[in-house]
Amino acid sequence: MSAKPLTVIPSLLALLLAASPAVAGPGASQAAASDAVAHTGEIFPYPWHEKTLANGLRILVIPTPSEGLVSYRTVVRTGARDEYEKGVTGFAHFFEHMMFRGTDKYPAEQYNEIVTRMGADSNAYTSADMTVYEFDISKDDLETVAEIEADRFMNLAYTRAGFETEAGAVYGEYRKNRSSPFFVLYEALRAEAFRRHTYAHTTMGFVDDIRAMPKQYDYSRTFFNRYYRPENCVIIVTGDVSPEPTFALIEQYYAAWKPGYVAPKIKPEPPQKQPKRIEVEYEGRTLPRVWIAYKGGAFAPNDKIWVASLVLAELAFGETSDIYRELQLERQTVESLFAGAATNRDPELWSVLATIKDEADVDPVIARIDQTVAHYREQLPDQAKLDAVKSHMRYDYLLGLDTASAVASEVAQFVGTAGDLAQVEVLYSNLQAVTPEDVREAARRWLVEDSRTVAILRESKPSPADQAAKGAN
Repeated sequence: MSAKPLTVIPSLLALLLAASPAVAGPGASQAAASDAVAHTGEIFPYPWHEKTLANGLRILVIPTPSEGLVSYRTVVRTGARDEYEKGVTGFAHFFEHMMFRGTDKYPAEQYNEIVTRMGADSNAYTSADMTVYEFDISKDDLETVAEIEADRFMNLAYTRAGFETEAGAVYGEYRKNRSSPFFVLYEALRAEAFRRHTYAHTTMGFVDDIRAMPKQYDYSRTFFNRYYRPENCVIIVTGDVSPEPTFALIEQYYAAWKPGYVAPKIKPEPPQKQPKRIEVEYEGRTLPRVWIAYKGGAFAPNDKIWVASLVLAELAFGETSDIYRELQLERQTVESLFAGAATNRDPELWSVLATIKDEADVDPVIARIDQTVAHYREQLPDQAKLDAVKSHMRYDYLLGLDTASAVASEVAQFVGTAGDLAQVEVLYSNLQAVTPEDVREAARRWLVEDSRTVAILRESKPSPADQAAKGAN
């Protein structure tokens, strides 16, 4: 049960799409179920079928060649982004855990026994914008999964003692994550880059809130009741399925789920007016790491310049770029170099991340990154290289849709953020149309020094007192 990266488009964190209006998105209400609608696209390779129930629950059914296999995803369009209240961050991730605590009808032990008996692959993850619950099953077990999933989403039950136990486990998970230098750097960077928006904290939450979580039993009930509602969720079923019987099955088990979603009151991040730089200490052995994060945009497939910012990352810092060849392949100054524009519902970060082999090279690497950014702000990229990158991005996406499970996972990520699978067509249509001038304009719009945060992680150095004490021993 851990966060997964977005793989819809190439992106650095893709751990990390502004939400476009859905056919019946969160907060919408309907007096009756909508008729099922069939869609076909020029990019997405499979026809998809969509229906919205009277309670607002959206269903996507995507038949794919899979010989008796079915993948089932429940997307809750709530993640760390939605945790806007002071002192109670981390609850989206917390409920990823609590949803396995069972119900009165199917207690945890019985639920787990059913899953084991089916031989199902079951998991969940939380990101900034969503929480996704996954099942990969045999076609014969689809009705069983629909029944037990509907039951736990409508009737989750947990005691105060069970809540406190799981809250303690979450704190243990946080401490384990702190053993990763990447997490330590990521946590510090977010807190510095965002001062008002909820993207300031990771999906784990602020550490003080995680420590206090065992005392928030009553709040947990309000969180669940506000966000785990049908009009804030999408069910995706792919594989060896037929649309109409699948719609009928989902409606049979979920029609009684009562709407009641309450949208979060998220404050927008004010413009950053000057550059920031922080030093982060890591208590352990690690190579130095540099994270340069510019304030980027929200997912906007209709904005060709934003789409061009995705291409820019690959052109400027991808594996065919000059800086990658120079720093990683030839000089071997860096152990790794990645870049990407985050694809989130609200404006996020456009990042460059380098792991550097020698601490003496930290500032020279930053200077080389700055040189690359300046080049793309001033010069037009080569048309042939641009065409090759665009082609690679498109075909990399399509090649990832090779199994029912992969299709379900990709669609869950996309719909969880964009709200509408049809936005795939808009995104890749604009990708194909990106020009060298668009790439330069993307660099000028997003890669602005005054809006960036530079975070540098190094091993912590012992204080003079500690060194003296060690010498005395």
